[in-house]
Amino acid sequence: MDGAKLAEMAVLAMRSAYSPYSGFAVGAALLTKSGRVYLGCNIENASFSPSVCAERTAFFKALSEGEREFEKIAVVGGKDGMASSYCSPCGVCRQVMAEFCPGDFIVIMRNKDGSLREKALKELLPEPFEFKIK
Repeated sequence: MDGAKLAEMAVLAMRSAYSPYSGFAVGAALLTKSGRVYLGCNIENASFSPSVCAERTAFFKALSEGEREFEKIAVVGGKDGMASSYCSPCGVCRQVMAEFCPGDFIVIMRNKDGSLREKALKELLPEPFEFKIK
């Protein structure tokens, strides 16, 4: 699946966002190596700490259904549900991606005019926290 199609799916996911506090809606579309796409949106909470980003929602949905190999993710975000400038994953989401994806995992960001920016995860998080179990 090409990046533009995946980004369009992220725009659709953004419509389900629950962001009454920030007004900043985010949608994500995660493509697995098996070919399935998992959508996620941000979900805010009044106390903020229990809030979750779109990217983590998509990953956790996929992981909870047994997926362990991922191809790429598209992320779209903006105020009041309208895509704006390129929306880069937060640090927590980058670390979650690093737990399950190699450094060449692709993150696609789309802006309001539909232009895409693609980055490898290792560019976004060059030194992830890693814990090796012996």
